[in-house]
Amino acid sequence: MMLVLVALLVWGAAWWLNTRLAEGPQAETRSVQLAVPLIFGATILIVWELVVRGLEVPLVILPAPSLIAARFAGSLPILWADFVQTFVKGALSGYLIGCGAAFLMAVAVDRSEFLRLGLLPVGNFVAALPIVGTAPILVMWFGFDWQSKAAVVVVMVFFPMLVNTVAGLRETTAMQRDLMETYAASYWQSFFKLRLPAAMPFIFNGLKISTTLALIGAIVAEFFGSPTLGMGFRISTSVGQLALDMVWAEIVVAALAGTLFYGLVALIEHHVTFWHPSQRR
Repeated sequence: MMLVLVALLVWGAAWWLNTRLAEGPQAETRSVQLAVPLIFGATILIVWELVVRGLEVPLVILPAPSLIAARFAGSLPILWADFVQTFVKGALSGYLIGCGAAFLMAVAVDRSEFLRLGLLPVGNFVAALPIVGTAPILVMWFGFDWQSKAAVVVVMVFFPMLVNTVAGLRETTAMQRDLMETYAASYWQSFFKLRLPAAMPFIFNGLKISTTLALIGAIVAEFFGSPTLGMGFRISTSVGQLALDMVWAEIVVAALAGTLFYGLVALIEHHVTFWHPSQRR
């Protein structure tokens, strides 16, 4: 119980420190904005370690962070192979294909009232389908390798990206469109100089939503059939072997990959849509 008491003291001290930083006069500085989440994250790991060891929680229930770190360091080749199979081949390829196809379809929908009225309701229906229902079908269609995982990702990201892009392309006001017509601008001139820039915040919103959907879709799809590698495959087999430290190591890889992927898209958004109020500090 001594370790549990120490964990409570650590939590209280970190809470006090973070509160002082977040509410202090330097709260808006970059250093404080970075320090607060780092302190909070480190506190969670320390408290987790102390509580698990203090209460002697079994490994199959919840491994300590130190055990997860040891398994992570000792399994780097396996984790890297799983990362390449799931993220690079499955999630990233499906993300690029799905988002690219959705953007092109959004342009077609923007030019056709028939497609807007006919395709978008169907898209909302397909987007509501559960992945556990569509993934086994796509695995049967495209095989057990990464191609089926990419197909699942395409289905997951296509319609969120489509809906956001269509909404963005219709964001301009009638006055703005009429002004372009008075300049005798063609559709494509109006598209590239007015409608596409105005749609960029919506497009990046769809891209950011799709980053998490892509990784989730690729991992879940591997539960229904995969070669002997991949994050989903490793998690499934490790749970059966009660190797929970390996499961958590894969979760760490997935969390890092998803965070970096989202951060990269957000960074690109910041440079592309620097003029938008949401990007102003």
